[in-house]
Amino acid sequence: MSGIVRAVAVGFGLGVMLLVAGLGVILVVVPKATGSTPLTVLTSSMEPTLPPGTLVVVRPEDPSRIRVGDIATYQLASGRPEVVTHRVRAVTTTSTGERLFTFRGDANDVADAPVAAIQLRGVAWYSVPLLGRANTLVNGHDRPWIMPGIAGVLLVYGLAMVALGVRAARRRRRGPAAGRRSAHGRRRLTAAS
Repeated sequence: MSGIVRAVAVGFGLGVMLLVAGLGVILVVVPKATGSTPLTVLTSSMEPTLPPGTLVVVRPEDPSRIRVGDIATYQLASGRPEVVTHRVRAVTTTSTGERLFTFRGDANDVADAPVAAIQLRGVAWYSVPLLGRANTLVNGHDRPWIMPGIAGVLLVYGLAMVALGVRAARRRRRGPAAGRRSAHGRRRLTAAS
């Protein structure tokens, strides 16, 4: 019975570690390595394509390559952190040669105000439903302790698993009787010295 419980516990622990590692890759590693930005959909303006709680990873894109139908992210005001991710509905050029982009959420009836190319942050590269909440937890600016905390817990867990594995391997090699004899033998040598 103890072997089954141990196997289930090890399997569960391994599953949790793989899940956390996978989330780390999706939420942190891939976006950082590619210069992309993980964002969380907060409203229903892009339903059913991107429901609230969806993780959207936005990669930088040259504005000249953004086309009608692309899902892209733009700043509400140039230089401000607030962003919107909607679908491009029109691309126009002003008399001065400036490109303007018109966006509209899939669930919205009215288009957004025209957006200048300088406000564009990139196009949606990939999205994962429901992972946006994990993204907000991990990458939220008001919780800088989350990633080091998770890393610390995983490190302690990993060290504990290694220590338990080494201990179990030593016990298996020695066997129950050999373990007792070697302990007595050490005591005798110490007493004779």
